Amino acid sequence: MKDLLRVSDLTPGDFALLLDLAAQFKADRHRHPNLLAGELVALYFTKPSTRTRFSFEAAIHRLGGSAVFTGPAELQVGRGESIEDSARTMSHFASALVIRTFADEELERFARAATIPVINALTDRHHPCQALADFLTLRERFLSFDGLKLAYVGEGNNVAHSLIEAAALTGIAISVATPPGFEPDQSVVARAGELAAASGATIRITNDPVEALGGAQAVYTDTWLSMGTPDTEREERMRRFASFRVTEDLLSAAAPGAVFMHCLPAHRGEEVDERVIDGPRSVVWEQVENRGHTEQAVLFALFERRLAGRGG
Repeated sequence: MKDLLRVSDLTPGDFALLLDLAAQFKADRHRHPNLLAGELVALYFTKPSTRTRFSFEAAIHRLGGSAVFTGPAELQVGRGESIEDSARTMSHFASALVIRTFADEELERFARAATIPVINALTDRHHPCQALADFLTLRERFLSFDGLKLAYVGEGNNVAHSLIEAAALTGIAISVATPPGFEPDQSVVARAGELAAASGATIRITNDPVEALGGAQAVYTDTWLSMGTPDTEREERMRRFASFRVTEDLLSAAAPGAVFMHCLPAHRGEEVDERVIDGPRSVVWEQVENRGHTEQAVLFALFERRLAGRGG
């Protein structure tokens, strides 16, 4: 497996291996300080970033490498050079390419043309690195995925897609609650459903946030206004998502002691109340820290060719 483009590219064994490696890096973040010694990793971002940029740059540095941060405005691709020519050029100088962009097609074109590993650091449809950090956080909190239920409320976006696929690989139950018309992509749910048949996972899509939270040990949400959402949609989204705000009252529908999760950035007073995200049940800062450890694990596994992948 050369690249990591989405969670469902992995096997259950791959996913477990990445979490094990991440736990090892968390115990000793400099355990492989020379893996990338003398090597350059390119970070190609067309979207702004805080956690993804800092966590990847930290991960690369801890593995002994150097990161170069760039975007379309700094490269000839911004002036009409093809993605394929850009990918082939970067492959001669960089040892890996981390991409954060809008269209998944753009990511896939880079991956097909590049001879180096390509890692999805976020696209419109998938956010695999976030899901790995989230599931490391869940494993640390609950020690095992056996009997675990995760509830996600909000828009059925890239974060929801990757969580669904991760749930299917690990065998947990996941319920996703969205307003009508904002459900996850049916093709993503169908692909995850095929994986769930082997793992025993259950995937439920609903428009009722209270129903979704029933019995959940972890409750997850994301911003209602993703990058690229037109400003003209703001007022309508605020109205349609109002009952999906994670308040202490809504959180009471989950299992006693349920934790709260958010990929950030957060908008307090919109998708989550301040008392929830800043309260004792919030694990958002554990999620943030775990981004760096899981990204070290991904880089290590791809460089060491530890991932089998699903093929095709």
